[in-house]
Amino acid sequence: MTQAADILIAGGGLNGPALALALARNGFSVTVVDGRPAPQRAEPGFDGRAYALALASKRLLAALGLWEGLASRAQPILRVVTADGTTAGGPSPFVLAFDHAEIEEGPMGYLLEDRFLYAAFLAALEAEPRIRLVSGTTVEAQEVGPQGVTVTLSSGARIAGRLLVGCDGRQSGTARRAGIRRTGWGYGQTALVTAIEHERPHEGTAWQYFLPGGPLAILPLPGGHRSSIVWSESDAAAAGIQRLPDADYLGALRPRFGDFLGTIRLAGDRFTYPLSLSLAHSFVAPRVALVGDAAHGVHPIAGQGLNLGLRDVAALAEVLTLAARRGEDVGSPLVLDRYQQWRRFDATALALGMDMVNRLFSNDNPVLRAGRDLGMGIVNALPGLRRGFIRQAAGLSGDLPRLLQGRPI
Repeated sequence: MTQAADILIAGGGLNGPALALALARNGFSVTVVDGRPAPQRAEPGFDGRAYALALASKRLLAALGLWEGLASRAQPILRVVTADGTTAGGPSPFVLAFDHAEIEEGPMGYLLEDRFLYAAFLAALEAEPRIRLVSGTTVEAQEVGPQGVTVTLSSGARIAGRLLVGCDGRQSGTARRAGIRRTGWGYGQTALVTAIEHERPHEGTAWQYFLPGGPLAILPLPGGHRSSIVWSESDAAAAGIQRLPDADYLGALRPRFGDFLGTIRLAGDRFTYPLSLSLAHSFVAPRVALVGDAAHGVHPIAGQGLNLGLRDVAALAEVLTLAARRGEDVGSPLVLDRYQQWRRFDATALALGMDMVNRLFSNDNPVLRAGRDLGMGIVNALPGLRRGFIRQAAGLSGDLPRLLQGRPI
């Protein structure tokens, strides 16, 4: 038996639910297919995984009605400090600092734990009558016809819709089955992710050190004395560090971290994931659109992965909603091309920009180090240029969809 919905979404991480809510609030019926059991990530325990949400992403969550319940669990990012670092001495004295007071809109972003964000999405999906969440099964096949697309699930069920949206990550089966090829490469780096408690308060400051093996991000969490760590090293070094017992792991982190927050100790689980760049050659195909990592998997150097995905969500929701109001077929090539034109250049440019920054900073070349320190010092001394960087980091630059402005479609 074939069931039907207007829009089918493969992938139930964060982008998939966000898109489903944005579309359902504008009259679409949506089915979300998630390979994991729904409650699996909505556990109450702290594990240290968190996202740096740009101000524009916070506005999207507010427009979807989620932010009011999340605000008390979020840590505002009041200051960002970027510096060269060493494996033995903490940050360089030459820093580039951004303060939220330099823009009128408020904090440039927020840190929010994965467990709270996912739980909020899950509750909103379950409360929305236009959304059906099918969890614990995956899309195994997709068939495109002139009027729509039909997917076959691993459970054997079939679901028909006018459009299939792939929110299924860098190894997107949706993209592969649609014949969309990818370009990308590995960085030879692995991210080590954990959380720490520290003696001194972080005061809402996020730190980004550029170490020879890769960047180290120290991201403030609520409470003042906890931070999330995203620490990149070469694959071999990271594998060795991850195998260490907690005390030795912390011993490897301390000299890179420095002593500006006083005594530190581990406070969360330890995770790793390999770092790579992956760009889809097209963000659309007949009756198919790609969102988030399915379209562009980027280096986490600036914490922009989820924010890029939410920009896709806001743009696609707006394109589809306005097309439907005009009576257009939302899965037609003309409609999908509007989404691609809006998002592909921006996402690709940002991905390649982060790639270039990682290559420039992930080394210990003394000439490049001197040039980097000089460049950061120059930017730090120019308020107008610094303000432009802040607005970019806050997601406030470019052609913003309405949801990223905090406005309904």
